[in-house]
Amino acid sequence: MNTIIKKYKLDFIGILLGSIAGFIYWKFVGCANGTCMITSKPINSSLYGALMGFLLFGMFKKEK
Repeated sequence: MNTIIKKYKLDFIGILLGSIAGFIYWKFVGCANGTCMITSKPINSSLYGALMGFLLFGMFKKEK
């Protein structure tokens, strides 16, 4: 279990920070009329942010 955490530590951090950023974006920017697909609900914003955080932090992983 410890080796999995060490191996994917950067991915977990990216997912966590991205989901927090997505929620904050929903909270302060959001969608004015509720028709926006991503920012109309907090779960959508958080999942989209988690995906973007995973992809962004994945760029910094070193390949062996």
